[in-house]
Amino acid sequence: MRSATETAATLTTFVADRGDDAHRLDRAVLRHGLGHGLSRSRIQRLVAEGRVTINGRRATRPAQRLQAGDQVAVDCDPARQRQRPAAESLPLVVLHEDDDLLVVDKPPGQVAHPSYRNSSGTLLNALLGRAAAVGAGWEPHLVQRLDKGTSGLLLVAKSRGVQSALQKAAFVKEYLALVWGRPAPAAGRIDTPLGRDPLDRRRVMASTEGAGALTDYRTLARTRGRATGLSLLCCRLVTGRTHQLRVHLADRGWPLVGEPIYKVQTRLRLADPRLHRAATSFERQALHAWRLSFTHPRTGADIRLHADPPEDLRRLLDALGLRTPA
Repeated sequence: MRSATETAATLTTFVADRGDDAHRLDRAVLRHGLGHGLSRSRIQRLVAEGRVTINGRRATRPAQRLQAGDQVAVDCDPARQRQRPAAESLPLVVLHEDDDLLVVDKPPGQVAHPSYRNSSGTLLNALLGRAAAVGAGWEPHLVQRLDKGTSGLLLVAKSRGVQSALQKAAFVKEYLALVWGRPAPAAGRIDTPLGRDPLDRRRVMASTEGAGALTDYRTLARTRGRATGLSLLCCRLVTGRTHQLRVHLADRGWPLVGEPIYKVQTRLRLADPRLHRAATSFERQALHAWRLSFTHPRTGADIRLHADPPEDLRRLLDALGLRTPA
């Protein structure tokens, strides 16, 4: 006998039993939802979308622990599945475009792809608007993604075939990263596996059981005098894991200036109070996708592009006396 109340299409409610006591919410829903087509990743999306409640209250995390007797309600109505993003007329900085692909310079603060909390105003909405405006009959497909707070170069394919070819191609992706501390050695490789945080699936953590992740870095400049305490790095992704640079740098004790999630306790303080305030009040992670090079999948051309840091990061670097190489 099932403990769940069912409809023809969905699992709606169940009461947690002894088998669910002290166990994760997503695992319990999966346990009671067998036969309803609910995967664990789908359940986690439903939680993020606010469509799972415990005793009438919205569940906050997939890892939330249940107690026997808790009443869980899940709204997985197929009619509420995410709709196709809308084309929007939004500013878009295009640094390269041809019949197969384009490379854009994403501003900080813009979400790359629509989500439950960001259904409009995203980079993809802007790309759909561009495709509709020119009437060229192409559809954008993001080959890479950048976090909302990360600025810089992002590659977009104009068809599924080109996207697939680009995802198999070799890239050189370099980022500018302003970090607390003085990396030692000044250049090297970070080889630390990364995995999802079991207590919060939205976060990534260093884990010996995670997937292999490699980052090459080199120090471009260090602050001096009363601004001593910060370093400007060039980081090259060898692999491309979620939040890789942010977690790798924080794990080494060199957190990004403005890092909102992967913070590391540091006693570093700039001697100049004005500069210290500027660094500690920076409103996003100081990370910029600076350089991108790849071989064009159809023409074989060698594409090499760079994007200067946006105004907010450039102002901070100038104040600190740091300059990016030409």
